[in-house]
Amino acid sequence: MEKHKIGITGQAGFVGSHLYTTLLLREDVELVPFERSFFESPEQLGQFVSECDTIVHLAAMNRHEDPNVIYNTNIKLVEHLIAACEEVGSTPHIIFSSSSQEIKDNLYGNSKKEGKERFITWSKKCGGRFTSLTIPNVFGPFGKPDYNSVVSTFCHKVAHGEKPTIINDGEVGLIYINDLVKIFINTAFGEQAVTKLDENSFEVKIEPNHHVKVSRILELLNHFKSDYMKNGVFPNMEDHFEKSLFNTFRCYIPESHYPVKYTKHTDPRGSFVEIARTETSGQFSFSTTVPGITRGNHFHTRKAERFAVIKGKARIQLRKIGTDRVINYDLNGDEPAYVDMPIWYTHNITNTGDEELVTLFWINEPYDPEDADTYFENVE
Repeated sequence: MEKHKIGITGQAGFVGSHLYTTLLLREDVELVPFERSFFESPEQLGQFVSECDTIVHLAAMNRHEDPNVIYNTNIKLVEHLIAACEEVGSTPHIIFSSSSQEIKDNLYGNSKKEGKERFITWSKKCGGRFTSLTIPNVFGPFGKPDYNSVVSTFCHKVAHGEKPTIINDGEVGLIYINDLVKIFINTAFGEQAVTKLDENSFEVKIEPNHHVKVSRILELLNHFKSDYMKNGVFPNMEDHFEKSLFNTFRCYIPESHYPVKYTKHTDPRGSFVEIARTETSGQFSFSTTVPGITRGNHFHTRKAERFAVIKGKARIQLRKIGTDRVINYDLNGDEPAYVDMPIWYTHNITNTGDEELVTLFWINEPYDPEDADTYFENVE
């Protein structure tokens, strides 16, 4: 099978990293590695563009104390990319990350608007395909607090016991990162509806799929804090926005929060432990594991999952996809406890004791082999 070669400038950024890791899951894609330093090396940038069928241009500056630096930097990145394509005679499909700010009178918006115009001129001159995606406010896991969005800032503050301040309680138009990534991928494969701008140039104006007041966002996050972090109760996950916000919030919970010990009720008959309380549907299951055996080594992109050790000794390991650092949690059934798995973290559980390990699992979606959302990758 011939693979579609895709390169992403800015692949280490918020949107870029999500797009990169999602494309890694596809067998029909070959990712062409990119580093920021390529913009300073015509040879390396030329080699990069010559290898790509599609280039997603995400690299940009959106914050600086001097707006002129933002404008000049973003225009220069566009010009470098175009110059590299012209130098090596490459005509990839360039997908440009524009912004709803392009219609506003500010230098960041101007850099996006004028960058788009330069790409349109290039596509007309050289015959390369160009598509501009006008992107609204984006939220999702791993965004930088005080940088990417109000959601990432509020998630970090609430999860760490701080009190966010609402400066303007207006309605915010948002798109979840998974939904945005899907649009990028559909555009790369010609499966996205587009508006024609010129012979080889097209545009996708992406509308927010959620319109939420800032106070409502904070209300939900405080609900997650009180019910989920303090009492272990999973919220209702039927609503797309609330599930997306919850999965975002979970990625800001401090590592030290786990493992969470259960309340164990004991009487002459034995003991009783409540494993999970939820406001949503899901699937409960259990496993037994002999000493020395490891289960798991997979991750999910949308599912919430709980591992509860009720008998034996276990080590639960997690590692964020695309990173090397492994998080270890040691649990003992003598003091039943649980660890919840954030999305985009590959995880496993190993019987580290001398007796049989009994683990109970809860996941918010029953297993569907046609849409498993389960991707195998070793933690170590």
